[in-house]
Amino acid sequence: MVITGNSTITDRYQELKAFDDSKAGVKGLVDCGITKIPKIFIRPPEELHREPPVSVEPIRAHFTIPVVDLKDVDRRRDEAVSRVSRAAEAVGFFQVVNHGVATEVLEGMLKAARAFNELPREVKEKYYSRDAKRKVKYVSNFDLYESRSANWRDTLFCVMGPEPLDPEELPLVCRAITMEYSKQVYTLAITLFELLSEAIGLKPDHLKHMDCVKGHCLLSHYYPACPQPELTMGTSKHSDPDFLTILLQDHIGGLQIFHQNQWINVPPVPGALVVNIGDLLQASSIKGYYHIFCLW
Repeated sequence: MVITGNSTITDRYQELKAFDDSKAGVKGLVDCGITKIPKIFIRPPEELHREPPVSVEPIRAHFTIPVVDLKDVDRRRDEAVSRVSRAAEAVGFFQVVNHGVATEVLEGMLKAARAFNELPREVKEKYYSRDAKRKVKYVSNFDLYESRSANWRDTLFCVMGPEPLDPEELPLVCRAITMEYSKQVYTLAITLFELLSEAIGLKPDHLKHMDCVKGHCLLSHYYPACPQPELTMGTSKHSDPDFLTILLQDHIGGLQIFHQNQWINVPPVPGALVVNIGDLLQASSIKGYYHIFCLW
């Protein structure tokens, strides 16, 4: 048996499997009334101590997350292309307003995500799975058995394309709004890919013809209240292995990007959607730094 610190690899695996087999996710732990988080969620001490600080005032004073206004985008095309170009190159990350996704759809999607996660355990567990072939699944930590520490997060994962998802596969509590939200955000994605194409001097449909907009996944992340938030993370630092991520935040916030060796808070803007340029699009020649639930 291999010893690591005060525990064994076997012990850790058993803890992970017990958590996974419960099919209750992090929400299940909270519902049990825990006051201390399980060891599998605690980040290693050296990782906690080497984190760069959250942004300080000198950087905050001259840096704000770029905001791109898509109102009358066809009439103000050059301006929109210029703003997207600057944001993609300098930060790889921006917020869009007047994007065409209805306010009631944004609000409905957030309510539906919460409603699903607050369903009784016996209802949710029917969707709990690590089967890569399932188009709709509920899971806690995709990399549960590989990561050094688990994230304090549950996720409803839906593959919306390229093959259309049968709505009957979705939980009833979020079925109608998920389909509508997906449709409207997909339309926005096409607009963004067109602007990005033009930003690098190509025809508007170039990235679309490269099938950048073909695959489409929707992830609803849920972060229950944590009794020891200083010891764990909701989402570990990462870059997105996709072309584009469109993110809908709730009013609580918590999203950060890494810029100029600092973690910068991305405050929620009412009605805005956050856009992150993914690794695959960056490799296609958009330069910038990429960090962070629609994925293409």
